[in-house]
This record gives sequence, C-alpha cells and structure tokens, in this order.
Amino acid sequence: MKPIVQISLDLTDIDEALETAALALRAGVDWLEAGTPLILAEGLHGVRKLREAFPNIPIVADLKTMDGGYLEAEMMAKAGATHVVVMARAHAETIKCVVQAGKDFGVKVMGDNMVYPDMVAGAKFLEDLGCDYVIHHIGYDERRGIAASGKRMPSPLDQLREVVAAVSVPVQAVGGLSLEQAIQCPQYGAPLVVLGAPLTIDANSFKTASGDLEGSLRLICEAIHSQETINPHKP
Repeated sequence: MKPIVQISLDLTDIDEALETAALALRAGVDWLEAGTPLILAEGLHGVRKLREAFPNIPIVADLKTMDGGYLEAEMMAKAGATHVVVMARAHAETIKCVVQAGKDFGVKVMGDNMVYPDMVAGAKFLEDLGCDYVIHHIGYDERRGIAASGKRMPSPLDQLREVVAAVSVPVQAVGGLSLEQAIQCPQYGAPLVVLGAPLTIDANSFKTASGDLEGSLRLICEAIHSQETINPHKP
C-alpha cells in the first residue's frame, strides 16, 4: 500500500479548520481528519462544512466512540465522513455496531487501541471484529503524565512493528511522534501517516518554527509519498 498522509484538524474553529485543510491539500495531504476537538466544538456541522468545501476528499471523523456505536457512525456518515473511529476499550458489541453501520452507510471503520491493556492484542481484537484499519495510539495525557513523573515518555513506535505484524489491515501510528518519526512510519509497515501536533512548536499552537506551514507540509508529504510501505508479512 502506498503511504497516505492525513492531517489532524485538532482545532476548535471551523473557519480555521477549513483554511488549514485547504492549505494542507495544496501541499499534498491526502485525507482530512475532523479531530476530536473540532467535533466537540462544531459537531456534525463541522463535518458537513468540510464535506461541502472538499467534496472528493476522504474525511476521518475522530469520534473515539465508546457507546451508541451505530447511531454515532450513521450520523457522521450522513454528515459526509468517509471514516469513523471506535475504541478498542469499547464493548465488543459497540465495535460490531460501528462495523455494521460502516457497511450500511459506506464508511470505513478505524479501530483505536489506546489504553488497551495489551496493545498488540487490542489491534488484533479490532481486526477480528471487522475494523478496516487499526490506529496504534499512545494518548496525549498518558504521554505527558508519564514524562512529568520523570520516566521515559512512551511512543507508538515502541510496539509498532509488533502491531503491524499481528494484523493484516493497514495501521496508523499516533501519539507524540516527531516529524522525523512520522515520516519513518511506512518503514515500520504503517502506511497511514498522521500529521498534526508533530508540526507544532507548542502543544497548543498549530504553527511550525518557521511559520511556513504549507511549505513544511509539502516537503513532508513528498518525503512520505516517495516511500514504499514495508510489508512485514512478506519474507
């Protein structure tokens, strides 16, 4: 699978999100993500606005669904999302409901293994229940809390190869990656590369050190798209 670049619009204002999305697409980004902060701030309206502005671009709705799976997936699909996110820590029946809604409404399901006790097993659990993609995710609060205690901050790269080897669906690694690490993800067998917080110089500000976000994104997209994804299932 050729690498795909997704930008996480973890913003709280739809106009800013639309502006950032347009810039990202000009730079070569493939998929847009309505990040959880944007969904909390703008709801279905935000997803609809993204769909109206970008009618042919895949849109991931990062719902982090834990319950009410069918309804949440249906609502986002009807608003224009092409992908929805369900958590491995949700009940198996919730994951099944999201998968069924995905089939009924033509959206793909991304299963997120964040805080699953065994993250490799969590990835396999999600695949077995019918998820189309696995998100291998170390959470924001988890990373910052552990780092604040003086311990080494965990990274999704720690177990990424194991997760990729355990499943046959495409994998995405999320959580505290530097730009250099994000660009390397296809070499770990994870073709879906997310850009967002790694571009910031400040965890609460979507800016690059130079201020040239479009130029930075263009170089990053070129570096990612020029790769072939390593297939760990081939000898």
